[in-house]
Amino acid sequence: MTTATPARIAIDKQTRPVYRAQVAVAVAVREAVARAGLDRTLVELVNIRVSQINGCAYCLDVHTRDALAGGESPQRLAVLPAWRDTDLFTDRERAALTLAETVTTLPTSDQQDRDYTDARSHLTDDQLSAIVWVAIAMNAFNRISILSRHRVRPSTSDT
Repeated sequence: MTTATPARIAIDKQTRPVYRAQVAVAVAVREAVARAGLDRTLVELVNIRVSQINGCAYCLDVHTRDALAGGESPQRLAVLPAWRDTDLFTDRERAALTLAETVTTLPTSDQQDRDYTDARSHLTDDQLSAIVWVAIAMNAFNRISILSRHRVRPSTSDT
């Protein structure tokens, strides 16, 4: 006897006011990123890395396409899960990716301290704060998409 998988509720549609508030957070984060002087390519790398860790297919699809449209290279996107083992990322990007992983996985306090110390040598306080907020927002959207079972549909174009 098999049990049926319960249908998921698309919480972004079911409770729209809360989802709209989450979108407002994303808009505020985008503004903080711009004020901190961070470029969109770096933000998309963070969005993609967080989504890789969380296994959010929907957000990976959206942000990989956005990164490619913004000029990111297919090579760098292909090796992003193993970014520490390449020389393809700048010190600033490496600091941002480290923070993204720390925010997403919440390692021990000592490891968090090491990651923040390293990041502070490559990012201003405003940039560090903005990157942390990007990762927090992306984690929230990953959970919305995963729990709502948002599906990836076949692309109608090459981008």
